[in-house]
Amino acid sequence: MIKSNSEQSRRSFLGNLSKAGILGITGIVPAAAKAGILPGTAATAAPEHAFLCKPYLQYPGPHTISVMWLTSRPCYSWVEYGTDGQLSKKAHRITNGLVDANNRLHRIELDQLEPGKKYSYKVCSKDIVSFEPYKLTYGDTIESATYTFTAPDPQKKEVSWVIINDIHDRPASIPHLMKLNGDDPYDFVFFNGDVFNYQSDEQQIIDHMLTPCGDTFSTQTPFMYVRGNHETRGKYAREWHQYFDNPGHNNYFTFNIGPVSAIVLDTGEDKEDEHPVYAGIVDFDAYREQQAHWLEQQLQSPAFRKAKHKVVMMHIPHYHSGDWHGVKHCRELFGGLFNKHKIDILICGHTHKYGVYAPAKGEHEYPLIIGGGPKDGYRTLIKIKADQHKLVLTMLKDDGTKVGEYTV
Repeated sequence: MIKSNSEQSRRSFLGNLSKAGILGITGIVPAAAKAGILPGTAATAAPEHAFLCKPYLQYPGPHTISVMWLTSRPCYSWVEYGTDGQLSKKAHRITNGLVDANNRLHRIELDQLEPGKKYSYKVCSKDIVSFEPYKLTYGDTIESATYTFTAPDPQKKEVSWVIINDIHDRPASIPHLMKLNGDDPYDFVFFNGDVFNYQSDEQQIIDHMLTPCGDTFSTQTPFMYVRGNHETRGKYAREWHQYFDNPGHNNYFTFNIGPVSAIVLDTGEDKEDEHPVYAGIVDFDAYREQQAHWLEQQLQSPAFRKAKHKVVMMHIPHYHSGDWHGVKHCRELFGGLFNKHKIDILICGHTHKYGVYAPAKGEHEYPLIIGGGPKDGYRTLIKIKADQHKLVLTMLKDDGTKVGEYTV
C-alpha cells in the first residue's frame, strides 16, 4: 500500500506551476546527460515536494508509450496503469540493474501495450529526504490525477497527425493552433522545430512547452519533436534532448504506422560551422553527413519501400528557403536521395512563410510543404490523414482559413 499525502497531491497540480519560477532549480550535472535523468541539486532552501509539470506522453516505439514528468525534489518515481479503468500494473525505470531514483526528470516506458487498447494511468513520486550509502530515508509521496491514452497500433488502417512549427517561445500558440483541429481525431502531434528561440534553462522548457502541451493534449496523446536550428542555440541546448523521447531515442528517427512510413531528419544550423557566433563548438556538417548515410539505408529499407505513403519531415527545407549554408548542404546531401528513392511528400518549416510547392523536375520531384509562423497571421497548423488509398494534407492559418491542401 502506498501512503500518499492527499493535500500535497492536490496542491501539486493546482499550484505548483505558478510556483515553479521561484523554486531555484539549477541545471543538469553533465554526467547525467546520457542517462536522461536529473540528479538532485543543492539549494539554500529546499523546495516544496511538487510536480513541475503534468505528465506528458512520448512515442518511442510501436508498442510503447513513454511517460515523462518533472519534480522539484529528487525522488523515486513510478507509473501505475492498466486497462478497463484499473491501475493494476506498476512500472519504473531500471538502468543496469538499478531502479532510477534520486532524480527530478522522470522517463518511464510502458511497453508490451495492447494495440488500440485504452489505458488509464497516474504518476507517483516519493520524496527522497536522505540518501546514505546504507540508509535511504523517504518523505511524502505525491500522485497525479488519473489520465487515459490509447495504445499505438502500428497495423491500423488509418493514421492522422497534426504538425506545429516555428512558434519561437510563444507558448499561447500551442493551445491556439491545436484548437483549430476541432474534434478531428489525431494519433500524435509532431513539432517540426523552432519551438524556442534558443535554449536558456529548464524553466523555459517547462513554461513554454511542457505546460501548454500538458494543458492541451499531452497527458492523453503523445508528441514527437525534431530540432530546428534555434534549438541548437543557447547554453542549455546540450541538455534539451533529455526532456524528450523520440522513436529510437534519437534526434533523427523513423517510424511506421499503418500505411505511412516516415523519416525525420535533424537539419541542424543554417550557418557555417565556422561562423563566429558558434565560437568553434559546433560540427553540423559532419552531423548532416552522418544522417545522409543513415538516410540512404532507411530509404532502401523494406518498410519504407513497401509503404503506401513515404513521408519525410525536417525543419529546414532544401528549396524555397534561400541560399544559407545549411540549406545548400541539405540539398547536396539529401536532395538526390529523396528524388532517387521517390519519396511522396516532404514537410518542413523554418522560413516563416507558409507554402505548398508542387513537384519540380530536377529539383524536388515531390510536393514540398512549408508551415508558417511565428507571428499572428502567419502561424499554421498542418493536418495529415492517411489511409490505404490516399494521404491528404491540409494547412490552416491561425484564423482557421485553409491556406494549403495536397493529396498524394
